Amino acid sequence: MTRTPHRKNGKGFTLVEVIAASVILCAVVMIVGAIGTHSLVGTHLNRRYEMAAALADRQLSLIEYAGIDSIVEMGTLDGDSEELGYLYHWEVVTEYQEIDNLYLVTITVGWVEANRPYTLTVDTMFDGKTQTQETTTTQSTQAG
Repeated sequence: MTRTPHRKNGKGFTLVEVIAASVILCAVVMIVGAIGTHSLVGTHLNRRYEMAAALADRQLSLIEYAGIDSIVEMGTLDGDSEELGYLYHWEVVTEYQEIDNLYLVTITVGWVEANRPYTLTVDTMFDGKTQTQETTTTQSTQAG
């Protein structure tokens, strides 16, 4: 039996090198895919927060238009709104601060995304009519 000597050819890659390169390439592709997916989910959630902020801004504009005193008379306001196919629940709560007739207005907008609740809360202050001005006006009208 004659043995033929193996010739080592310096060209090409060994099987181990090909497998190692494939594993590294797969890991890089999976990491890039995970980063892309994570950024898409984050972008979607940010869009939902933007829509909730726009809804809160509309409620603040409504309060400014109607006047804080008429909103206080109605009590707590709440409702549902559908923005671009997504359902949001909003609530407006007013609280008298007993300082220069200021009212703390809290607007909470909530929604559910993938069975997880999210909320956005906005607080601001509005200046209402003073109680002493209403009393003085009423008394001077009755006296005249």
